[in-house]
Amino acid sequence: MIVGPPPVQILDVAGPLEVFSNAPGYDVQLANPGTERTLRTNREIELGNATPIEEIHGPIDTLVIAGGPGAESGIYDSQFVAWIADAATRSRRVASICTGAFLLAEAGLLDGKKAVTHWKFCDRLAKEYPKVIVRPDPIFLRDGAVYTTAGITAGIDLSLALVEEDHGHDVSLRIARFLVMFLVRPGGQGQFSHMLSHQATTSQPIRELQVWMLEHLRQPLTVESLAERLGVSPRHFSRVCLRETGLNPGQLVDRLRVEAARQMIDSSAMGLKEVADESGFGSADAMRRAFSKVLGVTAAEYASRFRSTLPQLRAQESPMS
Repeated sequence: MIVGPPPVQILDVAGPLEVFSNAPGYDVQLANPGTERTLRTNREIELGNATPIEEIHGPIDTLVIAGGPGAESGIYDSQFVAWIADAATRSRRVASICTGAFLLAEAGLLDGKKAVTHWKFCDRLAKEYPKVIVRPDPIFLRDGAVYTTAGITAGIDLSLALVEEDHGHDVSLRIARFLVMFLVRPGGQGQFSHMLSHQATTSQPIRELQVWMLEHLRQPLTVESLAERLGVSPRHFSRVCLRETGLNPGQLVDRLRVEAARQMIDSSAMGLKEVADESGFGSADAMRRAFSKVLGVTAAEYASRFRSTLPQLRAQESPMS
């Protein structure tokens, strides 16, 4: 069952709905906190065939609370919150998508539990609900029978994981491939791309340098060569790089190369040695170490989550991995 305080973020509903609708054995029910038989979304589109919650009785397998402007408002219908608390006792598991975590917190379902929400709202969730143990980095979290997710598309990641719990890896992988989605993003990574975060730097010279770096990853990107390109001393460049990106030059190079390697792994059938060469690491072992530092998993472990050719990939990576 999928429900949320209107207006809901449309993808918070549509993403999980699409995943579960492609899996066997699920009867997906859309619900509405009010009396209408539609659920209003943030894009002025009303989703039809929604059942008013006052008509919903009995056991629920999976209760999914969608986020969106209605969940972010901080003003919640007390009857809806009470219904969530009661429905949770009748559910095998409860999940929130994005800022739907605020409704779970308001209902007391996250007290003493680890939870995540959209990166933009993590601090607010922690401040408004101090009993919740907010973890800002994961794509999704499970604490007991309660699941929470990061921003918006993370609801699709969680839904695939729930399908895998119920039906196994092969079914979940089939759905992920059909939807052209990653089956599992690597644990421990931040909620958004490192490349996107670096592009947010305010310094135009640094932004332009990063673009150049991405186009020349196979070159030796030393502190000296990068500083020379900007026309500054290596020491000054290191200070500016740390101030603008939060990373020293070596860390920035590693992260840009890891990001490029991830895209190659995600979208091609290249072997890990070839990926390592193309992204500038020079060897699969160097790429393995960088992946471990940046993402917390090796390149082979990352690839195993998105490809069906794991034995071949592992054979191509260093025996030390």
